[in-house]
Amino acid sequence: MTQRGAVLLGNTVACDAYAENRPLRVVTHAHADHTGGLRWSLKECRKVLMTEATRDLIEVLEGSLGSKAKHIKTLRYNQPFRFDGERITLFKAEHILGAAQVLLENAQGEKIVWTGDFKIDGTPVLDCDTLVVEATYGSPMCKRSFEGDIRKLLVTMIEERLKLGTVYVFGYHGKLQEVMQTLHDADVTVPFVMPEKVYNISKVCEKHGMKLGCLTLSTTKEGHTLLEENLPCVAFYHINSRGNVGLNNERICVSGREFRSPCRRIGEKEYMIALSDHSDFNGLLEYVKQASPKHVITYNHGGAHGEALAKEIKKRLGIPATAMPTTAA
Repeated sequence: MTQRGAVLLGNTVACDAYAENRPLRVVTHAHADHTGGLRWSLKECRKVLMTEATRDLIEVLEGSLGSKAKHIKTLRYNQPFRFDGERITLFKAEHILGAAQVLLENAQGEKIVWTGDFKIDGTPVLDCDTLVVEATYGSPMCKRSFEGDIRKLLVTMIEERLKLGTVYVFGYHGKLQEVMQTLHDADVTVPFVMPEKVYNISKVCEKHGMKLGCLTLSTTKEGHTLLEENLPCVAFYHINSRGNVGLNNERICVSGREFRSPCRRIGEKEYMIALSDHSDFNGLLEYVKQASPKHVITYNHGGAHGEALAKEIKKRLGIPATAMPTTAA
């Protein structure tokens, strides 16, 4: 790991941040904490690898990449890319649209995997010699022990509150669209209202096969009327907008940081729903157990749970494990 947070694989690859003297860059998904230094990578690297969906989302989130986009090489899942004696393959990661794990195989046949961000359900476990695993919820305290269908609970809560008017949903990009898809699949047919960036991201998700329902820009006459007159609709806003919009309405925040219960009241009309796009502690251990690598490296990525996860992997699974420092040379 570099000081900028890049995960280095083999001799050629830097993942999820810019790194000098690495001819290849991989972007595992479009969240901002994994696209750092992208324009430098596009300038300096021979190729920047990502899925097509990730590229399309980045174009919305970060603006047009212009002529530099020619250095992007989009890969399908399971499609190998060979460079200087190493083979790089992207595999699905259940996180947000386009998210990928990275498998690097070197000339000696050794397999190194970087999971990127993932949740265990829906993510294929990759056989490898060395596993670099995310540790966002790597503490044994980060367990979701409650049972039940979180999505069913979410749908029920929104449907009940729609009787009172507009319901505001707050979350991160990608997770908002997951909620839209969940509501669409449950035949919730009210308009979905959102600002321009959320709308544009949603259109990319639709382009890549997600079914999201009736999307309406908040700046259109229809969207403005729905919100101003508190009519039945669901308004989707990034979590950073939570303090600015819908303050008098029914509000739901979707977050993976909730471990106490599937639903918790956090305000007079506001609730937290434990909908996560990251594995909890048990999910991380399960991935390591199934992968059965010779060595594990846990990746802090701005968190404090890498050391705890490495310790528990050694104790519970008997696999050598090392935590990356928060910053490293």
